[in-house]
Amino acid sequence: MPDPSNLRDSTQIVVPCASLDDVREQLEQRFTITVFPINGTCKIIGSPVEIKAVNQFLTRHGVTIP
Repeated sequence: MPDPSNLRDSTQIVVPCASLDDVREQLEQRFTITVFPINGTCKIIGSPVEIKAVNQFLTRHGVTIP
């Protein structure tokens, strides 16, 4: 049985919402994801393939992913 934390890591990214100010619209148009804002933190949820692409996109645009 897969480890839940590994599945979670491959299907979501959590970043401060402020770090998405300049790219959120592009993210939601370009990728099949859902962005949930929770107390100043945004949880980006998608398939493992989409999350990997989002991670690369955010990195290219200077967003630090913890």
